[in-house]
Amino acid sequence: MLDKLTRRIIGLALVPVDLLLGFIGTRYELFFWFFAIVPPPVVAWLGRLLAVRACDNAVRKVPAYREFLKSNHSYPVDINRLLLPPTDKQNYINVFAPNERCLNGILNLVDTAIDESSGSTGTPYNWVRSTKERHASHIFISHFARYCFGKEPWITINAFSMGSWATGINMGIALQRNSIVKNTGPDMDKIFNTLQFFGPNYAYLICGYPPFLKHMIDVAGERRFPLNEYRLMALLGGEGNSEGLRDYLLRYFRPVYSGYGATDIEIGIAGETPITLAIRREARRNDRLRETIFGQDSRLPMVFQYNPLMHHVVVNEMGELIFTISRLNVLSPRIMYNIHDEGGVATYGQMEIKFRSAGMELKDLADLIETKTFRLPFLWVYGRKDSTVSVMGGNIYPEDIEQCLYDEPDLAEVTHSFGLSLQEEAGGTTRPCFSFEIRGEINSALQLKFEERIVARLRSLNADFREAMQEYEQTVTPVIELFPQGSGPFADDQGAIKQTRMFKPRRA
Repeated sequence: MLDKLTRRIIGLALVPVDLLLGFIGTRYELFFWFFAIVPPPVVAWLGRLLAVRACDNAVRKVPAYREFLKSNHSYPVDINRLLLPPTDKQNYINVFAPNERCLNGILNLVDTAIDESSGSTGTPYNWVRSTKERHASHIFISHFARYCFGKEPWITINAFSMGSWATGINMGIALQRNSIVKNTGPDMDKIFNTLQFFGPNYAYLICGYPPFLKHMIDVAGERRFPLNEYRLMALLGGEGNSEGLRDYLLRYFRPVYSGYGATDIEIGIAGETPITLAIRREARRNDRLRETIFGQDSRLPMVFQYNPLMHHVVVNEMGELIFTISRLNVLSPRIMYNIHDEGGVATYGQMEIKFRSAGMELKDLADLIETKTFRLPFLWVYGRKDSTVSVMGGNIYPEDIEQCLYDEPDLAEVTHSFGLSLQEEAGGTTRPCFSFEIRGEINSALQLKFEERIVARLRSLNADFREAMQEYEQTVTPVIELFPQGSGPFADDQGAIKQTRMFKPRRA
């Protein structure tokens, strides 16, 4: 831990900062005024100092974290330099009891809520949060929503799953600061009934998982519900989305923005903004810019901006994002926590340099945006490290298949969900398998379309796959399977809050 003198100096220096941030944090105009006038290097330095204080606080007050560092032979100097071993579910959450991971080893039984993660990794986890830390997340989400969707009144329809999941109830509470809210959950009948009841004279913000909003458009078409008569906006979350899916949603929703969070840490870590969306869409069409910013990867990551005074984010040698919640009002502190999302970070200045390396100016892109651009740092996310199918050196990701699918709009329209797996053939040969859940009739003509178009799109998009196809075509050519809705590997998705993207390997 920090020595007493260092801790006292940091503590005294941060007293006025805490008071200032507490004052401006709840006020939208002051919040963005602060980031407009304070130079980004000063904000970055302050964010790092807050992270050091949070680490020291955890060492002194959290029994589990103190024991964790001791077992990993970490010393006080490591805290000053933030050179600390990462924590994750395996080495920290599964090892120590919930109360041991709380401040002073006490699980408060008042002013505390429990969120449950979706269990998409196989096991649902419980996460405890204090009222104060949830309040901080609500404020950030509210500010982000006003910045992206404006201050004109609207009706929010919160279609995120309700119950113990972190996003649903918290999103509803946060957006009550901006609008009137109806928490329908993912109930299509309630959503359409609400739209019909209040009518098209209001603007609506629909919040939900990306595939659900796509499904909403498809169901509206089946029911002949006049979505085109309504002014609809969309706030996505819970998982990433391709720009192809965004294009699909933009037929009826405008604008479409996404937020980033993780139940392991907290919701409202980061959000898409006009400038991050402009960067991502420019990188989609400009290969040189894409490679300069993100490197040679077939996936186009989600791009966000985040508040460095709330979260300290670094990237490890494996390209995984490591998060520290920098506030002291966290009941169960997360210090250097790895949720195993792949991605990257860059300050605004570093992003400007990347643009110049690609022969462009970030300012030129910002000048095309009507909304004022703030010089907050950038965070980009590909997805979970283990979400991949690998055959003959070719890595294929769910993001690849989603982009291929939405590059073929007629195929996207009939697809409710999709997933990847490996299929073991006779003789031990392993091939990638792409499964699609189809709304409507499945016939040989549709099967042929999927086989030809998806493979052709993937070959064009993914350099690893293209190379492997040239050398091992028989082995690498994917098995394409079409299933009626709710059947086959998609039967387990019924009632789940997220669609499954990775299926277990199986035999042909």
